[in-house]
Amino acid sequence: MKIALGTKQEMTQIFDEKGRVFPATILKTSPLKITALKTEDKDGYISVQVGTGEAKEKNLNKAQKKLGNFKHIKEFRMDNTGEVKVGDDINISNFEKGDTVSVSAVSKGKGFQGGVKRYGFKGGNRTHGNKHAERQPGSIGATGPQRVFKGTRMAGRMGFDKTTVKNLKVLNVDKENGLLYISGAIPGRRGTVVEVRG
Repeated sequence: MKIALGTKQEMTQIFDEKGRVFPATILKTSPLKITALKTEDKDGYISVQVGTGEAKEKNLNKAQKKLGNFKHIKEFRMDNTGEVKVGDDINISNFEKGDTVSVSAVSKGKGFQGGVKRYGFKGGNRTHGNKHAERQPGSIGATGPQRVFKGTRMAGRMGFDKTTVKNLKVLNVDKENGLLYISGAIPGRRGTVVEVRG
């Protein structure tokens, strides 16, 4: 079962045997404890619920205390749960160098942004009498319905979305220190909790 929860640390570079350099993001992981197994018959879907980290007891409600004193609890959907049972530990020893993984995390929040930054709008001319409208969105409405259609791309809050990046490679696995080195950039800031699926 190739699943992991880690916190994003920083980016670095890794060289292969031929001297080629690859950008890598370092994830600090800790062992996962299986807290529950969801089944098709009982819950309508199959998944493994895991917990990791240690939370302060005052921050937990009764339902969370039953599962254990965990800071983070996540579910991973599966086709089947295999031979695992509640209470088992999962660590990154299942990951190998060269594995292809999918990574999910909450992206950086960028606040309220205009259409140029949010959607890549071109903006208006910088000449010909244009004084303050270089980054305005232009026309947004239809004449007939006399309203703005839902889903029209306009200025608004950007970022802080659950984002998944697929087909990333594991460049290195440091089992002693619980570090995963994954190719390329991963959504989120330093300290963001990242889900890794093999």
